[in-house]
Amino acid sequence: MSATIEAPAPAAPYTVAAETRIGHVHLKVAELERSLSFWRDLIGLEVQQRIGDQAVFLSAGGYHHHIALNTWESAGGSPPGFGTTGLYHVALLYPDRRALARALKQLAEAGWPLEGASDHGVSEALYLRDPDGNGVELYRDRPRADWPRQPDGTLAMVTKRLDLRALLAEAG
Repeated sequence: MSATIEAPAPAAPYTVAAETRIGHVHLKVAELERSLSFWRDLIGLEVQQRIGDQAVFLSAGGYHHHIALNTWESAGGSPPGFGTTGLYHVALLYPDRRALARALKQLAEAGWPLEGASDHGVSEALYLRDPDGNGVELYRDRPRADWPRQPDGTLAMVTKRLDLRALLAEAG
């Protein structure tokens, strides 16, 4: 015997708790060592744990992991082709403009190409690809009080050219 339970009508649309954060991202990669070289040596994340030649867990500041790399379903594989679905990019939030500038300096010194660099009003962002073709955004947020707003209070984000020379000058 089955029964249907009628749920009460919601008083308001469900929204996730404001304190919710995205904790970590797992990326399927073709070659673990090549990807590890990018995320550890170029981006600067620290290895927290490794599972042989199958997976590695990396983070900033000793967290269990922000980025996990694995070859469980992708060893020797190819990146998804244009026009397919999947992850657009993973974004790493830097604590301030100087930290983002230091990341830019690291990329420039390594000769790693950028795909773009934008000032969005709410943030400044660098865009690139990892060795497996995954999109990577390195960004810093401006203080909320400085975010551009419409007259009704909603966000007025923009996409303007980010002055890379000015940003690089803050690397120290």
